[in-house]
Parts: sequence; structure tokens; C-alpha cells
Amino acid sequence: MSRTIKEITIVSGKYTNKDGQEKSRYQRIGSMIETKNGPMLKIDSIPVVEGGWSGWAYLNDPKPQEGYAKKSSHNDSFDSDVPF
Repeated sequence: MSRTIKEITIVSGKYTNKDGQEKSRYQRIGSMIETKNGPMLKIDSIPVVEGGWSGWAYLNDPKPQEGYAKKSSHNDSFDSDVPF
């Protein structure tokens, strides 16, 4: 089984926040995963950035996946009312 070691992100542009500060916009383009054969790089997308991509990317620790570990708040009584 493989697990994500790092997320690969790039600066894809700039924006101005509500306080008037210029910030960088980041885009995840892939990940580094640990496999039984060692670390591997998985590129999900090639960035298209105004002015061209410089080729540099950040390797960040993976962010927790929200929604997968949470227990479902599924209500069975609601489904029993559906006629199909």
C-alpha cells in the first residue's frame, strides 16, 4: 500500500486579499508517494501559468484529508420514506 509523503505545489499566480495585501496563489500539481519499491513522483497536471512556469515546485507535508475519516451522519429513517 502506498502513502503520500509530500504534496507538490507551485505558485500559479497572485491575488489581492480583502486587506489589500498581494498574496501568492498555489496549485497542487502532484504528490510524492512511498511505495514498496521506494519513493515515486506522481504528476497530476502540468501547470500553465501566465509568463510560463519556471519549473520550480514546493514539496509540502500532506494536508489531512477531510471527509474521509469523518463518520457519516447518514439518517436511515429519511431513506426509508423514499418510494423507490
